[in-house]
Amino acid sequence: MDIHDLIIIGAGPAGITASVYAARKQLDFLVISRDIGGQAAWSGEIENYTGYQFITGPELAKKFEEHMLKYGTALKENEEVLELEKTGQLFNVKTDKGRYQARCVIIASGKKARELDVPGEKEFKNRGVTYCATCDGPLFSGKDVAVVGGGNSALDAVLQLMKIAGHIYIINHSPELAGDAIMRRKVEEAANVRILNNTFVTAVLGDKFVKSIKIKSLLQEKELVVQGVFVEIGLTPNSAFAKGVGKNPENEIIVDARNQTNIAGVFAAGDVTDVPEKQIIVAAGEGSKALLSAFHYLSKNQFN
Repeated sequence: MDIHDLIIIGAGPAGITASVYAARKQLDFLVISRDIGGQAAWSGEIENYTGYQFITGPELAKKFEEHMLKYGTALKENEEVLELEKTGQLFNVKTDKGRYQARCVIIASGKKARELDVPGEKEFKNRGVTYCATCDGPLFSGKDVAVVGGGNSALDAVLQLMKIAGHIYIINHSPELAGDAIMRRKVEEAANVRILNNTFVTAVLGDKFVKSIKIKSLLQEKELVVQGVFVEIGLTPNSAFAKGVGKNPENEIIVDARNQTNIAGVFAAGDVTDVPEKQIIVAAGEGSKALLSAFHYLSKNQFN
């Protein structure tokens, strides 16, 4: 088995930025990821990434990918990391398709969508229940849909769906919408959007596809006819494989200012960590820091 200097787990903004820096440092490294672009690829309109006054998430993710592959980066795509363990001086990474070894590791595995955990959700996943408006929005042209959530991710989904769907219901469990003021205003002024605050989804109903959802508010419980349900209630870190790595109560990996974890040789960056403000530009910066720290680690240690 080849022993790499470094394995980067994840190819979102943090992982891709780390890979660009690794290539420029001429390290022997491997990138392992389920997909390319991470959460950036799910975003609709991006107006706060330096250098781009406006760009869509998929477009930015494509530019990230092009930059990474420009260096001939060794990439294992569509692989999910199952285990990470240290044996002696080396780290063993087991995926659903193979095993790999390296002298150090950067975990940049990001987060995944949190589920509703209500009856019918699993049965109708990809049959009306979705977690990505960017990916699946066009499938619901002219249809009535529900967006579950009240933060920026939910608002972003609504903004993408306003010109596609028929009527959009926002199912928000809080008393009012959160998120950026500009996004809130656009959503609140839209003619085809209805906001249902203090409301919960209790079930997803249908036969072959979603036909309705059950919702419960402070005043009543009723059935709402929709053909699509976009779940936007937050994210959970992809950190379960990192056994022994220090995490906070939200299962985010704890890092210091140099992106070091509690295990020497394991670094972490991006949304999988406890660094505040989950933004694309923050993740990219953290990816560069993690790589520079990993490079110093490799430089200062003697390996057999």
